[in-house]
Amino acid sequence: MNAHIQRHGVAARYSEAAVFNGVVYLAGMVPERGATDIRGQTQDVLDQVQQRLKEAGSDKSFILRTQIFLADIQDIGAMNEVWDAWVVPGTAPPRATVQAALANPDWKIEIIVTAAQGTAQNPD
Repeated sequence: MNAHIQRHGVAARYSEAAVFNGVVYLAGMVPERGATDIRGQTQDVLDQVQQRLKEAGSDKSFILRTQIFLADIQDIGAMNEVWDAWVVPGTAPPRATVQAALANPDWKIEIIVTAAQGTAQNPD
C-alpha cells in the first residue's frame, strides 16, 4: 500500500494535525491565550481549529465530526452560544459533548475535529 500521511505541527509526543486520503484529523485543541471563562476559552479553541484546518487545506464548513470535552458540563450553554455563532449555518457537524477531567485544571474545554479537505467560498 502506498499511503501518504501529511503531519502538521509535529512535536515529540503528538502532531497538531494529520491528513490522510483527503481527511484532516486534528489533535485535541485546548486554550492557549489565557482566557479564564468558558466563552473566551471556547473562542480561543475554535480560532485554533479554524487555523489548523486552513493549514491542512480545509475549513470549518467541511467538518465531519466534532468531539467536545468540558471540565464542567454546566458550561454547555455558554459554550453553545460561542459554537452557534462560529459554525457555518447549514453545516453543523455531528457532535458529541461530554464532561471530562482535562489535563490542566485551568482548561475548561478541549475540542477534537475531523474534517474533509476543501474550502468554501466564505467559511467565516
